[in-house]
Amino acid sequence: MIYANLHMEGHSQNSMFSSVGGIHGQSPAYIPRLLREQFLEKGIELNTPDINEGRPVAFDLYFEGRELISNIVPKYLVALENPNINHWNENREYCVKYNKVFAWDKRLYDMPNVVQIRYPHHIVCESFPNFAQRDRFCCLINANKLFRNPPPNDLYQERLNTIRWYESHAPEYFDLYGMGWHKPAPAYTPIGKINRSVASLRAKLFGYLPFPSYRGTVVDKRDVMRRSKFSFCYENTKGPDNYITEKIFDSMMSGCVPVYWGPDNVLDHIPADCFIDRNAFRDTAAVHAHLLSLTQDQYEKYQQNIANYVAGEGLKSFGAEHFVITVVESITSDLQQGLA
Repeated sequence: MIYANLHMEGHSQNSMFSSVGGIHGQSPAYIPRLLREQFLEKGIELNTPDINEGRPVAFDLYFEGRELISNIVPKYLVALENPNINHWNENREYCVKYNKVFAWDKRLYDMPNVVQIRYPHHIVCESFPNFAQRDRFCCLINANKLFRNPPPNDLYQERLNTIRWYESHAPEYFDLYGMGWHKPAPAYTPIGKINRSVASLRAKLFGYLPFPSYRGTVVDKRDVMRRSKFSFCYENTKGPDNYITEKIFDSMMSGCVPVYWGPDNVLDHIPADCFIDRNAFRDTAAVHAHLLSLTQDQYEKYQQNIANYVAGEGLKSFGAEHFVITVVESITSDLQQGLA
């Protein structure tokens, strides 16, 4: 048996393979477990470094950039996190230290050691409720977060703007879900922190609702999206190109028409008739007016287009299986050629 190390923040004792649950029903173990299974079929056992202590290790596989461990084994990086959150993932001087970097960020594609991937997701094809079977108009499911130092393409703030517009103008049409909305939005300035503390105390002692549209956390976001006609799906930032995460796909697989805000090249990957492009509207009021104008036939045409896309070839490049095969075959090929 050949052994290899898998480095994932916060994990030891192979915990990433056995964890259950997850945020909004997405199992954090699905992709690591699939990756381990595929490597085992090639005679390679992937473990956390503590499990492999004392064993000869063929390579290190890092999920997300971080400080490298000083050893002489070949190293591979899977760079999935938004570079505005993990700056290692876009640092070319850092990435060149790896034998290969598996990245979706096209700004790195000219580097000879970069292998192109898409942000992987667990794709599920199943039937979903139609227009008449959905009793809620629109939802937004995200954690209550903000950038400490907002980048120019920040969309965290745009989520807040959407929430506040609905709470002020059309509260009966909108439901907010996710972690942390029972508290005010995060604050990082001294005055902001004081105001947040006061608001949090009011919420605790007097039942004050920082976000009146908040309906609570969800075990599985599909339970909400299968009841909702529309879902606001904003990435953390508007770009870079190819930064398309699970947000839009979770909505689509539930048959919930996404109002999506993401990278400029989204149409390179997802047909325009499968979602509503938030970037095409001046503000939330214009979006809401458009959503109200859609007929049942128009809505169900969106659903048919979504069903065709999810079941077709277009979405496969975002699938966990495609991602895992790319990583495993690339690394095992290096091993066979003596490059790793």
